[in-house]
Amino acid sequence: MKSEDAEPRKEEKPTQKEETKALREWLVGQQQAIRTAGMPIIVLVEGWAAAGKGSLINELISEIDPRFYNVVSPVITPEADARYPFLYPYAKAIPENGKIMFYDSGWMEDTVRKYLRREITKEQYKARIRSVNEFERQLRDGGYLLLKLFLDIGRGEQRKRMNALRESFETEWRVSADDLWQQREYDAFKETYRGFMEKTGKAIPWHTLDGGDRKEAVHDALQLLVDLLQKAMEKGRYVGKPFQESFPLLHMKKLSEVDLSPALTDEEYKTELKKLQKKLGKLHNVIYRKKIPVILCYEGWDAAGKGGNIRRIAKPLDPRGFDVMPIASPEPHELNRQYLWRFWTRLPRSGHICIFDRTWYGRVMVERLEGFCAENDWKRAYNEINEFERQLTEWGAVVLKFWIHIDQETQLARFNDRQNTPEKQWKLTDEDWRNREKWPLYEAAVDEMLAKTSTKNAPWFIIESNDKKYARIRTLQIVIDALEKACEAH
Repeated sequence: MKSEDAEPRKEEKPTQKEETKALREWLVGQQQAIRTAGMPIIVLVEGWAAAGKGSLINELISEIDPRFYNVVSPVITPEADARYPFLYPYAKAIPENGKIMFYDSGWMEDTVRKYLRREITKEQYKARIRSVNEFERQLRDGGYLLLKLFLDIGRGEQRKRMNALRESFETEWRVSADDLWQQREYDAFKETYRGFMEKTGKAIPWHTLDGGDRKEAVHDALQLLVDLLQKAMEKGRYVGKPFQESFPLLHMKKLSEVDLSPALTDEEYKTELKKLQKKLGKLHNVIYRKKIPVILCYEGWDAAGKGGNIRRIAKPLDPRGFDVMPIASPEPHELNRQYLWRFWTRLPRSGHICIFDRTWYGRVMVERLEGFCAENDWKRAYNEINEFERQLTEWGAVVLKFWIHIDQETQLARFNDRQNTPEKQWKLTDEDWRNREKWPLYEAAVDEMLAKTSTKNAPWFIIESNDKKYARIRTLQIVIDALEKACEAH
């Protein structure tokens, strides 16, 4: 019989096991809501070798629909990927809207190991830190949810786990030479890991989990992921505000100030074209041998002559060493990712040339003027593009950007010529005529683009193209001059 004076029974707290089960059930139950909301989620799992990163990811995905997530291990970089920029394997793996991507180690592990092996210098290490902060911030500002976890274990525990793995023929392969090196250099890794997290944890924090207690690590990781998702579902998709970093910008003329009268005779054109193409062909062999990547970006008015200009650049090149990337309206799977993704995935390998016919600058022109992105998005893009191009030039790429320029009268004459010539009619679309009506708006957008994104290392060149022959020769001269300087510097 219960005494009236007895204290009321305290409600028992759920056990860790019960909490973990509830968190997992919530995550499973919200899959469709996350997909419908179009939330792209990245879970980066870093940590010590043998800390249980793979096991943790396996626990996190155990009840999730396999169509809803992917797991990648980009730290194991294939030789082919090693010929791309540092962030390439991570950027190309970002998920589509409404899906989760789990990275089994990533930009932290790759950077720390290369730094401690002295494969990158202190200055390169600093540049990587900056690039990581830019990359993470761009993802966040574009609506991505990013959870960064670090699994921590002590030196003794790591040694114990490695020894256990090495004792069995079935598991010894899981302990690599790099892992054993990390065990020997535990203190150096610990200090460098700490420094990396301090330098990259301000905008998007790191969360350290106790890898010594696997059940607790799973519980805490699920709790952090659920908290992140609940907050996002409550507040809606994050949209970053624009800001402008101080880049070394070059002074650019406004389009209205450009003299479009330069022209060449047929004889001058033929002589120069033959000489310059021969020189470019030889330079292509040198940049291939020296593994210098080259990125040529073409923008310009409709009918300005981009295609013909590109053909004169491409003709003397070895077809095995270059690509031309025509950029049209983004496909659905491209629209479902951060806008730079489709350009990250088209970058050339070192030693190769990539010619972009239209580029990432569509963000601040057609997408801006046609309302395909919000005002904050295109205003933020100037800085994001400068950061992207700085990462390319720090990788070693030669980046040249050409605005192929004509006046309105020349464009109208070329439009009429296309319309009246059957074999050219395919080049002219209704959209070309609509864009022509918006010439003043586009001109203002281009002037702003040139002023805000022509940097010392990735300059813009306005190519006078009322005379196509002159435009082709001038572009060839600029490309050859830049490649000669790059070859001399290597």
